[in-house]
Amino acid sequence: MATILFLHGPSSSGKSTIAAAIRSASDRPWLHLSIDHLRDSGAWTPAAYKAWSTARPGFFDGFHRAVAGFADAGNDLILEHILDTPGWHPTLQHLLAAHTLLFIGVHVPLQALTRREHRRGDRPAGSAARDHAHVHGGLSYDLELDGTAAPQANAAKVLATLTTPPTPSRFFLVENTPG
Repeated sequence: MATILFLHGPSSSGKSTIAAAIRSASDRPWLHLSIDHLRDSGAWTPAAYKAWSTARPGFFDGFHRAVAGFADAGNDLILEHILDTPGWHPTLQHLLAAHTLLFIGVHVPLQALTRREHRRGDRPAGSAARDHAHVHGGLSYDLELDGTAAPQANAAKVLATLTTPPTPSRFFLVENTPG
């Protein structure tokens, strides 16, 4: 059984920065998985798909199965992901059910998200605002973080919560599935 830290928040909320801080502060190895890593490494190029809307379901089905495969093989994971498509949450509930999971909501005020998105320059304008409007709707987390706080402070909160993780995680509660 693996431990999974699921960082959930809008684009530009600081999920990657928090993940790096957790890895730096922890004495255990964490495999950090995100779609951004695939894109930034060149392993996945969204523009290469002529019909991305047609390819998207299969791509994310593969990503979700890969995440489960890493966990099933005993790797502790930091997963940064946005549950923005109907069906993803129940699929991941099923795929990750055998593992300890800490569901972490990362919250950032809209003005700060917009500023970060503009500064990054690698996101479609408005994507952070679109995420902000719905990403946390209907969800209850095991831990909630302020994405504007120091990453080291957020990492310390995550690692402290991990000493006695909630069982079961709120991620797995049926009433915690939006839609």
